[in-house]
Order: sequence, then structure tokens, then C-alpha cells
Amino acid sequence: MARQSISFTQPNDEWLKSQVDTQEYSSKSELVNDLIRQARNQQIEIDWIKAKLDKAEHNGFSNDSKKQILAQAKSIVND
Repeated sequence: MARQSISFTQPNDEWLKSQVDTQEYSSKSELVNDLIRQARNQQIEIDWIKAKLDKAEHNGFSNDSKKQILAQAKSIVND
């Protein structure tokens, strides 16, 4: 595992210490790794949503009414 030296602001350091003190995590390193893992997972979700939005934008907009769109969605689900 790569070893790093990083500095924290006072409020962030106090928060990290409090998480370790409550035994939520065994060390600051474990907590920082978990936060990075969570951020990476969030980025994967954001990228997926962006890709879906980009695809939808490139497919154009619909002139169908809300009622027609709902009917189409229901027919897709029921098939």
C-alpha cells in the first residue's frame, strides 16, 4: 500500500479524530480510504447519469404529451 503524508485543517482533523475516538474507524487512514472509496463510487454514478443524459439529449426531444409518454412507458414495462 502506498504511504502518503497529508495535512488537514483543524476542523477536519478534529472530525477525523472524533470518528476514530468513537471506534467507527480504527484509524484516520482507514477513514480517509473509506471516504475516497465513497467519492469514487459517487463519481461512477455521476458519470452513468451524465452518459444517460447525453444520450437522451442526442436522441432529441419529444413532442408527445405527458399522457402519451406515460402510456409508452407503461407499455414498455408491461411487455
